[in-house]
Amino acid sequence: MTETRYFRKGFGLRAEVHKDVEREFDSGIVRDLIGGDHTLTSNGLTFLLAKQFGFCYGVDRAVDYAYETRKVYPDSRIFLMGQIIHNPAVNHRIQEMGIRMVHEPLVDVPDLGEGDVVIIPAFGVPAQDLLALKEAGPDLVDTTCGSVLTVWKNVEKYARGGFTSLIHGKHYHEETKATASRALLHPGGRYLVVLNVAEVQVVCDYIRGDGDREEFLSRFEGAYSENFDPDRDLVRVGMANQTTMLASESLTVQEMVREAMIARFGEDGVGEHLIAFDTICPATQDRQDALLCLLQDPLDLAIVIGGYNSSNTGHLAKIAAGYVPTFHIQNVEEILDENRIRHRNTEGELTETEGWFPEGDVRIGLTAGASTPNLEIGRVVTRLMEFRP
Repeated sequence: MTETRYFRKGFGLRAEVHKDVEREFDSGIVRDLIGGDHTLTSNGLTFLLAKQFGFCYGVDRAVDYAYETRKVYPDSRIFLMGQIIHNPAVNHRIQEMGIRMVHEPLVDVPDLGEGDVVIIPAFGVPAQDLLALKEAGPDLVDTTCGSVLTVWKNVEKYARGGFTSLIHGKHYHEETKATASRALLHPGGRYLVVLNVAEVQVVCDYIRGDGDREEFLSRFEGAYSENFDPDRDLVRVGMANQTTMLASESLTVQEMVREAMIARFGEDGVGEHLIAFDTICPATQDRQDALLCLLQDPLDLAIVIGGYNSSNTGHLAKIAAGYVPTFHIQNVEEILDENRIRHRNTEGELTETEGWFPEGDVRIGLTAGASTPNLEIGRVVTRLMEFRP
């Protein structure tokens, strides 16, 4: 069997291809905003851009590596496990380069093997999928984000120590699936995924001794490891999180579980039953903090730009919505006209709002998710400027 070649640090062409990426996804308007202390005024419209926004280092790196891969393998079949990032424009461009997105390559591409190339996206892939890919024999280009790898290391550490990984995240999200799989690399490894504070409260009540086993298992079906037993597996817990979750909520989750463990085992015994490391992605934290800072300015509305399936973008929109009318849009096409806009609300539903843009002078707060290129931000600003020609 041919030995799989595995590339984790690219091919040394990043500086070269990054110029191509910038040419395709940069924006002169965004450069003007940054140069003007993140503020731009035009005919009664004032745009205020958060100090931290858009592409993070991990996303930048993943996109660059995809471009490198195409350059190094000009004639090979190249497959991408899922989406490179959660942005439709970027994923469309990747596909234009002849890179095929698949979710189950060993099913969709039965002849996958030597001579082919598979790119692993920034979210990573489940451990079992990575093993199957290595056995199949294609060259592998791994763009998994370093912050995600840090979480994986902690989850594996928990499993080796006999702790269940309690993961704050979305059990159906690519990153969380990959993270949870790391607990199963070790005998007896267990995990449970909790989405929000309400679900964590159910877990904490069970830890304290107030809960029905069958109801618990039914409530979290699909979000725990095989043969999960809450009576056994919630006694020793290690905290982890999907890196793109709301940072403040992840901290709240951790404190809630700590208080539940104290209630059951006492202050002196909590260290034997709970482990927690800081696994919040710095880029996610920076963008949330920058948005909170922006929201201290008087604003008439906020626009958050990013893919509708982008977790970190959704959390930015939820933060902003607590302060000012907020519209999470995927791209400029969602701005239908000065009266109508399509957007994703804080409940995750796609909707259309009329009368969304105020008359007269307007102060607009702008930010973008970590998978959103500057080009998308610039297009939105240009579109809004058309309202005040």
